[in-house]
Formats: sequence, structure tokens, C-alpha cells
Amino acid sequence: MQALIFYVPKELYPVSSEPADELFTIRDLLRYVTSRFAGSDIYYGHGTDNAWDEAVHLVLRSVNLPLENNTVFLDARLTREERALILERVKQRIEERVPVAYLLGEAWFMGLPFQVDHRVLVPRSPIAELIQQGFQPWMADRPVHRILDLCTGSGCIGIAAATVFEDAEVDLADISEGALDVARANIAMHGLGHRVRAVQSDVLDQVEGRYDLIVSNPPYVDAEDLADMPDEYQYEPELGLAAGEDGLDIAYRILAKARDHLTENGLLVVEVGNSWVALQQARPDIPFTWIEFEHGGDGVFVLTREDLENI
Repeated sequence: MQALIFYVPKELYPVSSEPADELFTIRDLLRYVTSRFAGSDIYYGHGTDNAWDEAVHLVLRSVNLPLENNTVFLDARLTREERALILERVKQRIEERVPVAYLLGEAWFMGLPFQVDHRVLVPRSPIAELIQQGFQPWMADRPVHRILDLCTGSGCIGIAAATVFEDAEVDLADISEGALDVARANIAMHGLGHRVRAVQSDVLDQVEGRYDLIVSNPPYVDAEDLADMPDEYQYEPELGLAAGEDGLDIAYRILAKARDHLTENGLLVVEVGNSWVALQQARPDIPFTWIEFEHGGDGVFVLTREDLENI
């Protein structure tokens, strides 16, 4: 018996080489983007550490969906325009190595959204864990009236601290006017203009008054590490990364003047990242307390005003 052969008109089932024409749901896109990321040589270091989390962040936030409690949307179909936007961002992420935060124009810090662009670093400091804990046990039951976020960038540390210390006035200081513009946008977005302000200052040189808490994530990348950093970091402002041969140029300036800007029971918290070993070796006379973080990260020290007395 001769087999019957059926011919289906080509126009009824068109074959497309465009992924945007073959991927329809969020689930489809998440699988596809995860595979693309896993098969690439992109570097994870701006909020995620694996292909799946990176894909979830890019896909969901590209269409303004929440990162949490989102399973209800997995089988939702996307418009072709939405699919094309996501795939264009995937291309930029892989081929140009642009961090997802810059592609989206937003990053998350301590569970809060922040506007970001090439004028500021992508928020990723482990200091978020300290803020959530109210800087305990070091702050004890001391009142916090004034906070300084030094080298603020996007303003994420100071703004996050303002949400924990609800009665405190917070200054966000940075030398970069471009960074301060981003910080001001974030102050407005979080509705904190009545007690959070952005001020231009070269480290502590233009800062006035005393603070109960000074927190800083300053530039701390040494020359060798800066030269070896993955391509993704080339999109961040060098002003926010480089700090001399040993990565401690700004840290030394903070240590030299911080005491003059702390209240009697004031606390200084500074992140120096991988440069912490060099700092400890260079200044064994300073009684640094190095924080151990539950959720990862290191290179953050705490000093009281009394600790800074003989510096």
C-alpha cells in the first residue's frame, strides 16, 4: 500500500530564524536566556552569581514584573515588542558585556529599587546587611540623629539607612556631580527629600558638622586589580573604583578626618574590599573590627570615635 503524503502550505506554518517569533511566554524566555547566558563568558558580579538569577532579573524587570512571587506570570504571553526588547538586551549583555543593571536602568539594594546609570557604580555592598540590623551591636541604644553616606554614588546606602533610622537626617556626599544627580533622583523616588539631601564634597573636605554614623563604600580597587577586572566593570565610572596603587588612597583620607566629624559616641563604617589586608598591615596601630557577614562579603571595618583618637 502506497503511503499517503500530505503537503502543508508553507504559509500556514512559517519557519522563522528569529527567536522573537518562536518564544512566546515568560517561561520560554527564561529558559532561552538562561541557556544563552550559561553558554557565554559573561561575568556575574553586579547582583547575581549565576545564569538563572541573571536571566530572571533581566526578563522580569524588562517587562516591569516583580522579582518575587511571580510564578503566576510564567505562562503569560509577551507581545512581540516585549520579546524583541528582551532579546536585544540579551545580545547587549553577551556581546557587549553590559551589566543588567545598566540595561534596565535600575538595581536593588536591601530590597529597595534604585535608579542607576553609567555615572554610578551598581549597588552591591555587603553593608546592606549591617543596615538591616541597625548597625547592631555597635550602635546599641544610642540615638541616631545624623548619618553621612560618604562617596555615596547612587545614594543607596544612605537612603536605605534612612528607611531604618526613620528620625535621622541623612547627607549623601560625593565628589561627582553626575553621581549626585542620580542620588537626587533616588531621594525623590523614595519620597525622602524632607530629611535626605545630596551634597558635593571631595571626601570629607566640604562636609560640615558631626554625625552619629558615617558609612562609606569609597573607591578601593588597587591598580593591579583594576587592570585585571572583567569587561563588565569598564561600564562603571573609574572614579568610583580606582584608589591608587594599594587601593587605599581614599580610605586613608577618611581615617585622617573622620574623628572631626563624629559625635562623641559616633561610629565609622567603611568598606575597603580586597584591600583590607593591605590596610591591616599598613596600620596595625588602628583597632579595626572586621565584620563577618552572614550572607557573604568582607573587607568592612567598624571604628568608634575613641578608636580614631590617636590616628
